Amino acid sequence: MATAPATAPAAADDETIHQVISGALLAGRLAPGAPLRELALAEVFGVSRERVRKVLQRLGAERLLVLVPNRGAFVAEPTLAQAREIYEARRILEGGIVGTLAPLLSATDATRLRTHLKHEQAAMERGDRAEAVRLSAEFHYLLARATGSAFIEQTLQQLVSRTSMLVALFEPARSMRCACDEHAEIVDALVAGKGADAMKAMHRHLALIETRLRPTADLATDDPVAVLRAAWLQRCQPVRAARR
Repeated sequence: MATAPATAPAAADDETIHQVISGALLAGRLAPGAPLRELALAEVFGVSRERVRKVLQRLGAERLLVLVPNRGAFVAEPTLAQAREIYEARRILEGGIVGTLAPLLSATDATRLRTHLKHEQAAMERGDRAEAVRLSAEFHYLLARATGSAFIEQTLQQLVSRTSMLVALFEPARSMRCACDEHAEIVDALVAGKGADAMKAMHRHLALIETRLRPTADLATDDPVAVLRAAWLQRCQPVRAARR
């Protein structure tokens, strides 16, 4: 019986394009400074350049890409020299967040944080680095959101977005287990209403992340278009299999 010829995947929607590109970025599969050309990506995802541009602008706002007027979008090139100032700012802000939350944390927020820790653990155990990095950042967003202050949440998002690529590029994959355990320690202190302990745990967690960032000779060098095409085709495989 003849095998049906492979068919090209259907055009991607904007959210899927964002997930594929951000996943490759957070997994450290795209070389720092590499250009992401709108026309080439439009061909990969089967969409217009305008739709690709919209996604690239979103990734730029998330600081995963650098948008240069009249030149295009490039993979962010964070340096370890930038880490000290950014993590110091995070320690000041996030120490205050957990210190304030400890006596006020609602049962709903506690459950939400516990559930989130399970998702982090699952991503780590299946070796999904991109998802583990994304969920690690989301943990800190959840804490900021629990304060009920849109200003605090926005400020923290700006700081965390500056460190996501640092973690993706310079933190060894094996360190994700440490980060997950450190998040659990923070949640335990919060649920127990121990503000001082929560602050110490947060300060220690962020300091340890900073110390785990290391220069590496294994940064990606592959063609970013080829990487994203492979990621897109791989994502489409379960969909095509389900339709058979």
